[in-house]
This record gives sequence, C-alpha cells and structure tokens, in this order.
Amino acid sequence: MTDAQDPTTPTTPIARLRNVVLDCPRPRELAEFYAQVIGGTIEDDGDWIDLVAEGRVKVSFQQVEGLRPPEWPRSDVNAQQIHLDLDAGRTDEEIDAAQEKVLALGARPLDLDDDGGKRDFRVYADPAGHPFCLCKIP
Repeated sequence: MTDAQDPTTPTTPIARLRNVVLDCPRPRELAEFYAQVIGGTIEDDGDWIDLVAEGRVKVSFQQVEGLRPPEWPRSDVNAQQIHLDLDAGRTDEEIDAAQEKVLALGARPLDLDDDGGKRDFRVYADPAGHPFCLCKIP
C-alpha cells in the first residue's frame, strides 16, 4: 500500500475548512442558541451571522425562507443533511446537565436512548430543526 492509499498517513489538503453554515429561518436566534451551547462571539452583518467559538471554530447562519428541517431519523425523505457532534462531558451526570441546559434553551429531544450505556451520544434538534448530538468524551 502506498502512502496515498493509507488512510492513517496525513495528506496535503486541497482546501482548508473555513466554517460550517446552517441554513435556517431566523439566523440571529439560532446563532444565540449555539452561542449559549458552545460559547463564542456573534458577528452579525445583517444577512449573514458568524459565531466564532474557542479555537477560531466558526459556525455561520444564513436565512432561508421556507426551510423544511430534516425528519429524524428518516433517511428516505429529506435526510438529516448535516449535524454537529458536541463534546458535553465524561460522565452521565455531565451529559444529563448539558441536556437540561440545551432543552431549556429550546432544543428538542430526538433520540435519547443510549442503549444501556453502550452508545455515547444523545440526539436533539436545535430550534430550527437541525439535528445535533451531545457526546460523551472518551
């Protein structure tokens, strides 16, 4: 196997990830939701909103009228498109506390079954309907 075929060998990137963009009906509200979940500073130019979080991670929000959110867990119609995995703690108690906070901010539970502790994430929808996961840090 050559280095180009070995998935563990670092490769020279073609491009650098600038940010992740979420389409939504109310960008400012969704940016404020995520600012409370992951921290960061909101930069608002009116039509486009950036949330710059720790480590210069950037999540952007753009207004799309009539957006139809994904239907969880259906993949046959309007698949999830994109979701965010968010590290929320190392213990069940920390995940429970994070869950309480995101629900209070307007998240909606989609799949909270951790399969008796075998699964290390829980799935929610943000206020615009995008799925995201609170994950246990390994």
